Amino acid sequence: MRKRIWTILAVLALALLAACGSGDTEQNSDNAEEEIKELKVDFEVPKTAEVDETVQLKATVTYGDEKVKDAEEMEFEYWEKGNEDNSTMIESTNNEDGTYTAEVSFDKDGVYEMYAHTTARDMHTMPKKSITIGDGESSEQEDKNDDEGHDHGNNQAEGFGMHFAKPDSIKAGEETDLTVHLQMADNPLENANVRFEIWKDSSDKHQYVDAEETKAGEYSAGHTFDETGSYKMTIHVKNDDGLHEHQEFNLEVTE
Repeated sequence: MRKRIWTILAVLALALLAACGSGDTEQNSDNAEEEIKELKVDFEVPKTAEVDETVQLKATVTYGDEKVKDAEEMEFEYWEKGNEDNSTMIESTNNEDGTYTAEVSFDKDGVYEMYAHTTARDMHTMPKKSITIGDGESSEQEDKNDDEGHDHGNNQAEGFGMHFAKPDSIKAGEETDLTVHLQMADNPLENANVRFEIWKDSSDKHQYVDAEETKAGEYSAGHTFDETGSYKMTIHVKNDDGLHEHQEFNLEVTE
């Protein structure tokens, strides 16, 4: 009798362990499904258009199989190729079905590049597209691109994207948040080493500020500019895969 009782207890213990293992497997499976979800943006832009023609920009935002109807940020940024410092940001219209749209027109021939800046589910992505307007690149644009080809920060690795969120205003003596978004092949570039190199136009003294990754592909640091005036800043990006990129920006510091 005692032997039978021990046998029954052993069987019950094995059954309990199997049930727990099954529960862990199901939980791990659920976690795996959660982990593989990605924020994706299908950015639609016509390849060509005429001068002054209305062009629709459309972004369809998904998170896994879910249509994102409540993105925290959805803005389009466009600029003439080779002149990213003079870009234009436009707000999108949320169509409440996972799509976000805006209309824009271009007043002269050229090749224009653009980002669809999207922040949702604590992630940021910025797919990049281009459009040719009219006859395409003007001679002025070609000359500018040729000149910039000898400047640092313009020959970027294929698929690499950098967007510096230039502050609306920078005041001397006050800490300014510096934030840059990085991506590779339309996915956030994570685990990179990012450093801001800052110097005043009239000075040879360079300051270096290391940034921290606050979200996937988003790197931030605080910096206080001591004096008013014109500054330059180079953002350096490296990672363990051999990536080494840098791009220069102009900043104005006021009282």
